[in-house]
Amino acid sequence: MVRIEYAPYGVNPPHIHPRAAEIFTVLEGTLLAGFVTSNPEHRFFSKVLNKGDVFAFPQGLMHFQYNIGHTNAVAIAALSSQSPGVITIANTTFGSKPPINPDILAKAFQLDKKVVQYLQARFQ
Repeated sequence: MVRIEYAPYGVNPPHIHPRAAEIFTVLEGTLLAGFVTSNPEHRFFSKVLNKGDVFAFPQGLMHFQYNIGHTNAVAIAALSSQSPGVITIANTTFGSKPPINPDILAKAFQLDKKVVQYLQARFQ
């Protein structure tokens, strides 16, 4: 279990737990929680959660939480494994060491190579 505290408009950025599902409960505040299903649909599910609300994140799917309230928020998360792992999408994609070739990321994300290089510099 983990306790997560969010500043106003704070975010737990998009990430994946490759070895665990997650049950998420809001203790205080208002959070937007969401996840995206896998290929080929990439369906986005989200819900505004208030105190006492619970949301489930399936194992291995990208998910996030965002404090949409004007005050602090607090939540607890229970994971189905003692070793859930965590892969933070932006850090992994743009902050790898050594960096992924920007040509590859530019093509994959349909971005200009200079945008990729800018993002990589922000995560180094």
